[in-house]
Amino acid sequence: MAPKVPESVLKKQATQAKIAEQAKQASYEAKQKKRQDKKDAIASAEKYAAEYKAAEEAAVTNRREAKAKGGFYVPPMPKLALVIRIRGTIGVSPKAKKIMQ
Repeated sequence: MAPKVPESVLKKQATQAKIAEQAKQASYEAKQKKRQDKKDAIASAEKYAAEYKAAEEAAVTNRREAKAKGGFYVPPMPKLALVIRIRGTIGVSPKAKKIMQ
């Protein structure tokens, strides 16, 4: 005859088994999400690499065409905006106010 096990021990074992199953499921889902994120990252990296390669090839082509025509190719300058927050113009000299307009 098997030894009697208290009901509280059985309940605890059942609860722990349930928690372990949930942890296993969460681990599996996290692993799947990580795999998908990695695939997405690789795909976007390949897309950007192709884009950069096409831009580089276009620049080379433009330089060659300009050289063949006897001219120069000037690549477009990157656009840059410098924004500075000024607290106010009170106490600023008139010349500085005019410059900041």
